[in-house]
Amino acid sequence: MHRSRVYALLIDTPTPEAEAAAAFWAAALGATARPLPGEEQFISLHGAMPGLIVAVQSVDDAPRFHVDIETDDVEAETRRLLGLGAEEVSRWRECRTLRVPGGHLMCVLPVHSDPAVFEAEASTWP
Repeated sequence: MHRSRVYALLIDTPTPEAEAAAAFWAAALGATARPLPGEEQFISLHGAMPGLIVAVQSVDDAPRFHVDIETDDVEAETRRLLGLGAEEVSRWRECRTLRVPGGHLMCVLPVHSDPAVFEAEASTWP
């Protein structure tokens, strides 16, 4: 058995537009835009959606939204989602990027949240 939960909503934005997009989304959602130290491609939108990480991610691709799923077993969660119809697109460090039915992207990553939050909110899968 393994556990997983939705961890983050990422607003993927072409790099030249990332700062303006972060300012827009921060104002629109009543959030505070904060660069993430050591991860220059992310601008956190603190307070945008309580209980969920929301950030603008600078990308060299088209604008889109994607969801991050955190799990205590990346391989098992990836297999579960592949079985539901997702296709693996790429791997980066311990993360897996999947394209799900409908064409959206989803990333599967190791647990990043506080362990107590993960324990309280994660679903258990066989």
